[in-house]
Amino acid sequence: MAVDTSQFRNGLKIELDGEPFSIIYFQHVKPGKGGAFVRTKVRNLKSGKVLERRFRAGERVELADVEDRKMQYLYQDGEQLVFMDSQTYEQIPFSAEQVGDARKFLKENTDVDVLFWRGQPINIELPSFITAVITECEPGIKGDTASNVTKPATLETGAIVQVPLFVKEGETIRVDTRSGEYVERVG
Repeated sequence: MAVDTSQFRNGLKIELDGEPFSIIYFQHVKPGKGGAFVRTKVRNLKSGKVLERRFRAGERVELADVEDRKMQYLYQDGEQLVFMDSQTYEQIPFSAEQVGDARKFLKENTDVDVLFWRGQPINIELPSFITAVITECEPGIKGDTASNVTKPATLETGAIVQVPLFVKEGETIRVDTRSGEYVERVG
């Protein structure tokens, strides 16, 4: 199915040069001379790269054949990470490469959104925040209360996060998966 430039909106998923993209910015431009055009920024859904692209007004582009599915991370089996489709209970293995950096924040039974393009998984979107237990962390020095001083802590998922000095090993913390930053302790 194709759409023309008048139907562009942020988040629209289109196909360009045989690759899936999402429109993240668009602007209709009507110069004094020449024809009107649409200036866009698009993000490649496979690589994450952002490109600037111009389209003539009224130009048609194909919609990308993408589907979002809720899935649950089950376990890691060697280099394969196994996810289960929440609707069909079908288990689908993903390579570590397909999962990418999201792997360091995955723990069993985490719900994720998986983007499929032409039936193949291309992107995994974690929830914005996860809670995890600190498995390794140096003890803070008593009386050291300087603000904004941090130390590294290893989470149960394997990720290493900078945490304030007062946080101890064995505590549960909330982490922002988009930035990899400590948010707060969880009681």
